[in-house]
Amino acid sequence: MSLVRKILAWLSVPVLCLVMMLLYIARPFNPDNNRILGWVVARAGRCILGMKRPLYGAENMPKDRPTVIIANHQQNDDLFLMGDLLPPRTVAVGKSSLVWVPFFGQVFWLGGNVILNRSRSTKAVATMQATSDAISRERKSIWVFPEGTRSRGRGLGKFKKGAFHMAIAAGAPITMVCVGEYHGRSRGWTGRREPVPMRILPPVETRGMTSEDLPELLQRCRQQMEDAIAGLARPHGTA
Repeated sequence: MSLVRKILAWLSVPVLCLVMMLLYIARPFNPDNNRILGWVVARAGRCILGMKRPLYGAENMPKDRPTVIIANHQQNDDLFLMGDLLPPRTVAVGKSSLVWVPFFGQVFWLGGNVILNRSRSTKAVATMQATSDAISRERKSIWVFPEGTRSRGRGLGKFKKGAFHMAIAAGAPITMVCVGEYHGRSRGWTGRREPVPMRILPPVETRGMTSEDLPELLQRCRQQMEDAIAGLARPHGTA
């Protein structure tokens, strides 16, 4: 039953993207399209999977100013856990191969999201710089997975520097979204997924920082996220 739920949940993604394509075509590159699609996809996916997501610290997500959001990345199912947390005018940073995913890739591009080709480092750095400018000039928030790849529930990986460069360059706060470790297990004959707790930490201000502050900022944020994720493994997600 759990496999059936997983298949249906992921079949819903291209279907919903195809339906939402009309909105993306009507107002292309409007970042608020991403927030609407993310909300729909995440709620539908969790409903089909029978997954609950206890969320702590929702009030810490800035709604009235741009922020750089960093989150730990474990499974593809993260889409169903995090998709409805996007604040207004949020774009995500994703790898170039996403563009070729049927329907999802096309709305990802039309949503004005940041597409990185990591095999071409010079171009990737230029793209990140342009993204920093967008945070300040266009008042966009940016969602980044700083590990750069999925951990598959094996703990928090090493962070790349891009998100922290962007935050410092734009003087934008960093908001950390922490997901408890999970492995997509189900329980009972219904195949409902085990709950996955999450915590949003208070923003870390970067105004006035320079590139010299980056190593300490990166390490501090990573430590805070690691502590929060460990806390989510305890009863009731205590910090």
